[in-house]
Amino acid sequence: MSLKTLRKLPKTIGFRLTFWYSAIFIVSVSLLFFFAYVYLQSTLTHRDHDETLSKLRELRALYQSGGIPLIEREIVAFRKFPEKNKFFIRISDRNNQTEFLYLPYQWVEFDIKNLMTMPPVSRKWFRLPDQRHKMFLEINSIRLNNGNLLQVGQDTRERFRILTKFKDAATIIILPLLLLGIFGGSLLAYRALRPIRHLIDSVQSISRDMEALGQRVPNPRSGDELEELISLFNEMLRKIETLIMAMKNSLDNVSHDLRTPVTRLRCMAELALQQENLPEECQNALGECLEESMDIQRLLDTLMDISEAETGVLQLDLQIIPVDQIIKKVTDLYAFIAEEKGIRMTVTSQPQLSILADPTRLSQALANLIDNAIKFTPQGGRVSVEAFLQGEKVAVVIKDTGMGIPENDLPRIWERLYRGDQSRSKKGLGLGLNLVKAIIGLHKGSVEVESRPNKGATFTVLLPLVREAG
Repeated sequence: MSLKTLRKLPKTIGFRLTFWYSAIFIVSVSLLFFFAYVYLQSTLTHRDHDETLSKLRELRALYQSGGIPLIEREIVAFRKFPEKNKFFIRISDRNNQTEFLYLPYQWVEFDIKNLMTMPPVSRKWFRLPDQRHKMFLEINSIRLNNGNLLQVGQDTRERFRILTKFKDAATIIILPLLLLGIFGGSLLAYRALRPIRHLIDSVQSISRDMEALGQRVPNPRSGDELEELISLFNEMLRKIETLIMAMKNSLDNVSHDLRTPVTRLRCMAELALQQENLPEECQNALGECLEESMDIQRLLDTLMDISEAETGVLQLDLQIIPVDQIIKKVTDLYAFIAEEKGIRMTVTSQPQLSILADPTRLSQALANLIDNAIKFTPQGGRVSVEAFLQGEKVAVVIKDTGMGIPENDLPRIWERLYRGDQSRSKKGLGLGLNLVKAIIGLHKGSVEVESRPNKGATFTVLLPLVREAG
């Protein structure tokens, strides 16, 4: 992928749709895990607090019934059950001096002396950190009838272990979900924009070749705004195609109908010029009429040739001919014109290349290309004609060092009567390249062009190779 494409990528609708789809999915999943974590943490905290408060009320009842000895007996009883041996118990007097303390061995890292420095507060939670400040004893207190303070607590180790496992599991799950979000976003964007891509492809195809006007954008049948847009675009293409075909048919009909009167006009001008003792002014006027009628006749003949070639009616006298012979025949016709204009013309042709073609029509097409090359190349320039084998095709390349063709004109130079801004100063009908394309197409070939302004133009004609027996 080129750097230019990468720079344009963030500006594309597909990239933005993928980004927003993925971002919304990823944020949603992240919020889901966050709220699940908060809910789990809150649930575990409430559970531990409820257990601690329940044990606090139970021990207060025992103390009021039998004092510290009864609490000691209770501790001895639940030591038999290791899973229940998880409460910290302390009884302090009014001066916050410890009278009774039960601290399981696994909690020795908690500094109980800190409790003596804290003001005795009843019915309030507080945390006592361990030496590494990673775990805490969560403690609640209650005032006894004799004024002493009963403190009961349990550590957060089990809660921390469960939450750590949850975070580890979430971390393992979140990466595939992120990839799924990006993939899902790309897939949704691709499917959503598929009708738009078909639309772009159709427009580009029509821009490159007006003959592609007959194609239609596939209807997505989605029932949404995109389907309506595609339907309207296809309907517009249909109307444009109908209009262009009507214009072509009208032009062909007019060309056909005008041939006879123009021929008669030309004949009358020729007969008039044969008269003796005509005034000079009449001779000049008749000469100009004859010249203009010949131009109109050539225009009409070319239009009819194009029409017949495009419809497949034009008859070809197909023969197996050597490429170098037909190129020599055409270039010899233009050698004098090139020399007169001060243009150096070179011809190179690979021998023993044969094609199946109509010599007259193919010469007409190549002559149009060479004539254009000489016409648009300034004095001192170069025109080269080269023929060589390219795969199973014979390539005839006509290259010049002229003014070139603007990029905006390149897709349209093959259209009927189209003349670019630079070519308007040159004499011509605007039909030459259209005729070239029609004739080459009849020969099952193709013609391409590469050009840049002031860098010349290169026309490449590709024709099927014929391998002669023997």
